[in-house]
Amino acid sequence: MTAAPKPEHDPLAKSLSPADDRVRLNHWLPPRSGTLPHIRIGRRWFNLLWLLPIGAALLLIMIACAQALRELASVEAFLATYPGVASSTPPVTSGFPWWLRLQHFLNMFFMLFIMRAGLQILADHPRLYWKRDSTPGTEWFRFQSDVPKDRVWTAKDDAVTLPTWLGIPGLRHTLGLARWWHFSVNLLWLLNGIAFYALIFATDQWQRIVPTTWEVFPNALSTAIQYASLDFPAEQGWTRYNSLQQLTYFVTVFIAAPVSIVTGLLQGPAISNRLGWIGKVINRQVARSIHFISFLWFVAFILIHGALVLITGLRANTNRMFAGLDDGSWTGFWLFLIAMMILATCWLWASPFTLNNARLVQKIGRVMVGWLKGLAEWFDPRSQLTEKDISPHFWPNGTMPNSAEYDALVAGNFEGYRLRIDGLVDNPQTLSLAELKAMPRQDQITTHFCIQGWSGVAKWSGVPMRHILELVQPKPEARYAVFYSLADGSDGGRYYDVHKLGNMRHALTLLAYEMNGQPLPVLHGAPLRLRCENELGFKMVKWIEAIEFVEDFKDLGAGQGGYNEDHEFFGYRMPI
Repeated sequence: MTAAPKPEHDPLAKSLSPADDRVRLNHWLPPRSGTLPHIRIGRRWFNLLWLLPIGAALLLIMIACAQALRELASVEAFLATYPGVASSTPPVTSGFPWWLRLQHFLNMFFMLFIMRAGLQILADHPRLYWKRDSTPGTEWFRFQSDVPKDRVWTAKDDAVTLPTWLGIPGLRHTLGLARWWHFSVNLLWLLNGIAFYALIFATDQWQRIVPTTWEVFPNALSTAIQYASLDFPAEQGWTRYNSLQQLTYFVTVFIAAPVSIVTGLLQGPAISNRLGWIGKVINRQVARSIHFISFLWFVAFILIHGALVLITGLRANTNRMFAGLDDGSWTGFWLFLIAMMILATCWLWASPFTLNNARLVQKIGRVMVGWLKGLAEWFDPRSQLTEKDISPHFWPNGTMPNSAEYDALVAGNFEGYRLRIDGLVDNPQTLSLAELKAMPRQDQITTHFCIQGWSGVAKWSGVPMRHILELVQPKPEARYAVFYSLADGSDGGRYYDVHKLGNMRHALTLLAYEMNGQPLPVLHGAPLRLRCENELGFKMVKWIEAIEFVEDFKDLGAGQGGYNEDHEFFGYRMPI
């Protein structure tokens, strides 16, 4: 028996374009510089570069004050009573075992990629807010100028370029690749952290970083005074960290790290929309801001930790952490230099490798964390908001339709619009906008999560996709719905995206023809756009022309499951 021939695709499939497996600079967005980082206090913006001279002045004042304090008899008595290590803190007898030294290096290695990729993601929407709706002018931190008021300014327009030595890979709007780095290496960092938790509590190493007495607080203050006065406390690092080190490590390991992980996950629509009031209180922009603050904690920790390693005894400190020795040899120092050379080489290698092997980075990322994203799709979003939550500003995005066909539809108020539904269905349909509006109507007020980082709340009205499924009756072999747009993508070829049928059956998956009680604006996808509330925004195709049901999507476009997946190396399953 010969296999049955595969059905022909929808005619629009021929208008999909292939894509290169590398980042082609002449096809990419042109560079755009941002500004220096600014923070808003009240209504005024302050350049954070002022922190350098202010910080230097405060450091000098702190040293002078600490040295003056140490001349007071009461302070000297306090330092004698609380020398810097609580007397009841048990000593560690196992030194610095090999697994601890290995995990210390791996932590440094993973953080290199996590932090650089995180900056690249932030550069795609270089503004941070405390309010859910991401309205320009309400941000508290930015490294971009005011949004222009004399033109349409899309979220993609707002993205800025980073130096390739700082971001991964540095080019403007390469967050698809940055996200693969960020999520994949974060998974490795998480696994390393779990192993670290298990091993320190299986040995006596937990005693280094877990306080066991309230005396840790006065001893930490004593240590701070000693450091600030430049008369450093006695070094006992082989057996016990001083109380300031202990508190700092405790906060970093048991507070900052979990907060970073949780706030990262809460930025995803599938998880946030599933958690009800938690997702509303710790909305995406709150989670994003806290995530950034935890990033700053790690930056400060690394810089201060590195500086103290250098000035409190480089040879002894590197000998302990890199060689596991507590003697006067130089073994650890040479191992430290080798480790730094590895880190420097990888730092310089990361961006060129990513630009030249973009598809490989995408495929490796999909193997490493694609399954995790697939699991997150299991969350069935049902969280809705109220009309008072509707955003005053909803960022526009995407490449508008640019054809005589679409212009004629707009001029005719979309009376000539027809939605074609075909492929592996028993009842193909061609539906006018009036016929769609005559179908069962659903209203929902939900948060839009853009992959770039902004969010916005709107009221959407339209036809539930589950009703469309009942109408066209997909065949048993149909596994995906392909949405074709009236618009082309930014690199040429028709825009499209693919969804699993399971997503189409969600209670809040909608073909929307109204936004905030008005006909859907042209800027936001008129006459028809998809709402699928457990996915990021680029998956919600605007200006829909046709829907095709297929068994597989590997023969569509570049075979990655959508236009941005093909051309910008995004992930096909994007609930986080």
